[in-house]
Amino acid sequence: MSFVSSPHSARVNRVDQVMLQVSLALVPGTLVMVWFFGWGVLINMALATVFAVIAEALALLLRRRPVLPAIKDYSAVVTALLFALTIPPTLPWWMTLIGILFAILIVKQLYGGIGYNPFNPAMAGYVFLLISYPVATTSWLPPDVSALLEARDLSTLSLIDSARLVFTGALPEGLSWDAITAATPLDEMRTLLDQGQRIDEIRASSPLWGVFGGRGWEWVAAGFLLGGIYLLRQHVITWHIPVAVLGGLLSASALFWLLDPQLYPFPAFHLFSGGAILGAFFIATDPVSASTTRRGQLIYGAAIGVIIFAIRTWGGYPDAVAFAVLLMNIAVPTIDQYSQPRVFGQRRSARKKA
Repeated sequence: MSFVSSPHSARVNRVDQVMLQVSLALVPGTLVMVWFFGWGVLINMALATVFAVIAEALALLLRRRPVLPAIKDYSAVVTALLFALTIPPTLPWWMTLIGILFAILIVKQLYGGIGYNPFNPAMAGYVFLLISYPVATTSWLPPDVSALLEARDLSTLSLIDSARLVFTGALPEGLSWDAITAATPLDEMRTLLDQGQRIDEIRASSPLWGVFGGRGWEWVAAGFLLGGIYLLRQHVITWHIPVAVLGGLLSASALFWLLDPQLYPFPAFHLFSGGAILGAFFIATDPVSASTTRRGQLIYGAAIGVIIFAIRTWGGYPDAVAFAVLLMNIAVPTIDQYSQPRVFGQRRSARKKA
């Protein structure tokens, strides 16, 4: 007769199972990104995954640690997937290599591997590229690029064309970089506002805008929201960080929108025009670099949301999710220290001593 001790929990707690669930949850948003932005999304994901696994294996060999168990936990794969979803689908392969090497070797393995890295590796790799190559990492394809090119009687970017572009930088005949690249909705909105235009004028002057946010980007955000809900239902993550991130972003943007709706976009614009949804459910919830206490997670998430709004509004980087997460990663030890729950019976003991 055998006995199983408590606690009894259905929550996923194995690293490989968690990472597989996260990878599965990324599927809806990824499919939408491929639909609107082309095959380069999948090429980036494949390249980043291969580079990440090789880098992780080499680092473990140099550290004289077992390679296979670390590779089979899929943490390097998830880092690669998240990193690949943040970079443009036309980014040269060697930039993808540099970014993922920085994420795996410097940010993750240099600190001791999974469980020891104080920063989110995927976001650190992305920020490293963004600062080093700002033009390349902010030049995105316009949404539904195939339809746009067909309307101009130009060839579409097939899988082969996308691969040739990533590996050689060669464009199909009849295409130019101006024809296939455009600013993101967040970048476009920020630039035109800085030029003195009002929001009604901006939205009326370009087909870039959808109902709430950027055309195409709204559906991408909806896809990642669906994946985030799946993670919540599977108990892979809790609601505290995602709700706090989105609540902080919505609260800050709503306050300024009420002050001047022609100078500050409608709050939903911030949710459906960039990486806010992806950041709230998949990036800020990183179990290693995020806060671990319930109260701390609310503080951590709300601060990320407010910082996203502040950088988008007054900073130099329009999306800002990566910077907000990394800034709050620094604050996590302090947040956790001052947000620990009261030890059961501590107050009663203090009264007895008094």
